[in-house]
Parts: sequence; C-alpha cells; structure tokens
Amino acid sequence: MDPSVRDVLLECTRASDEERVTFPEVVKKLIGAGVERYHADLLRSEKTYYLPSGESEVVASHIGGIVPSQEFSAQGVDAAVRAIQAGKIQYKAFCERVAAAGCVGYFVSMAGRRAVYYGRTGDSHVEWFPGAK
Repeated sequence: MDPSVRDVLLECTRASDEERVTFPEVVKKLIGAGVERYHADLLRSEKTYYLPSGESEVVASHIGGIVPSQEFSAQGVDAAVRAIQAGKIQYKAFCERVAAAGCVGYFVSMAGRRAVYYGRTGDSHVEWFPGAK
C-alpha cells in the first residue's frame, strides 16, 4: 500500500479516537485517499480499510473496553447516530451507545454512501449518508 495512503488511514483512525474530526471529515479524507470502504470492529478495537485494488490495511483503534449488549436494537443505533449528527455526543460516546444497543461492528461504504451497523446475530441497521437516497 502506498505510504501516503497508509498515513491517511492512521491519521483518520487517530483523529477519530481523539475526537478531533467528524465522520463527514473522515469520509472526505478517505475518499481523497482512494478508500472504497472500511470495517470498524468494536470487539477487537480495530479498523480495516479497503481499496478498490483489493489492498487492505488493519489499524488499531484506541476506543477499547466496550462490551456490546447481547441484543441488537436498531432504534438504539439510530438514536446514537442522530445524537452524533446533532453534535450532542462525540465518537467515544457514540461507540459506547451503539455497543449498548448491541452493535459489535459496522461497515462504511464510501461507494455505497451508507453505514451498516450489525449485532452478534447478524441483525443490522443501515444508515444512509445524508442526501444519498
């Protein structure tokens, strides 16, 4: 993987963990670096970024110690998304809230303009990027 792309991935992960950037800012930077999609694993505290070429990079996240609930609540995930979009919470609280709603990870597709949050049993909630539908 190109070192400049790797630098963007590391910076996006760190900046999110440190609550220095918003989700739209991260998406913009990742698109600029050619990233097609990424997966955030809340249990493993890591993100995997994927390029259209098939290359991928796993980056450790420092948002850890979160234990997701057993039961998935799409309404709980949606409420956390609305709270962070409104600026009422930041990334760490967002991760805690989606985990409390049973989310164990999520996929973000820049190409598909959506995020898919999922629970232990495969239950999911799709959140479209604003204006994507």
